[in-house]
Amino acid sequence: MSYDAEARRTRVPNHQNTGVPAIVVGLDGSATSWDAFAWAAGEARRTHGRLVAVYVMPFAEPTAALGVPYDYAAAQATRQEMAGEIETEAMIRADELGIPFSFVSEYGDAIGALADVARDVDAHLVVVGRSAKRRHRLTGSLGHRLTCRKDAPVVVVVP
Repeated sequence: MSYDAEARRTRVPNHQNTGVPAIVVGLDGSATSWDAFAWAAGEARRTHGRLVAVYVMPFAEPTAALGVPYDYAAAQATRQEMAGEIETEAMIRADELGIPFSFVSEYGDAIGALADVARDVDAHLVVVGRSAKRRHRLTGSLGHRLTCRKDAPVVVVVP
């Protein structure tokens, strides 16, 4: 089975406004990601920019690697449903603030996906929420690993 990342990616609307700042925000439905969304939306409103929310879905579940029986079709449907719910909620919040909004759902690694979208939209800023996972203190959080890249300035929102 071949994987075509371009076929699975939700296209980012092409905005011709070259002077309009684009702010990319990582959104996974967690409380900290919604805090990051709120901060990024406020920044987009202050700068008269546009907001691009990115939801990244994993390629496979950890249980599949352990040999546990796994229903890929059901997992796929669940991921798509969750992406739809997050997109709907984000769209409602962006509409309330009156800011231009785009949503991208992507498969793969969060760092790679956020960096790719940031390059695609020529982002002025990438915003993520602080990770609540303890293991990230050892392996490095998403925010820390994004700051090591040079795609765009990164803001990590700490609630």
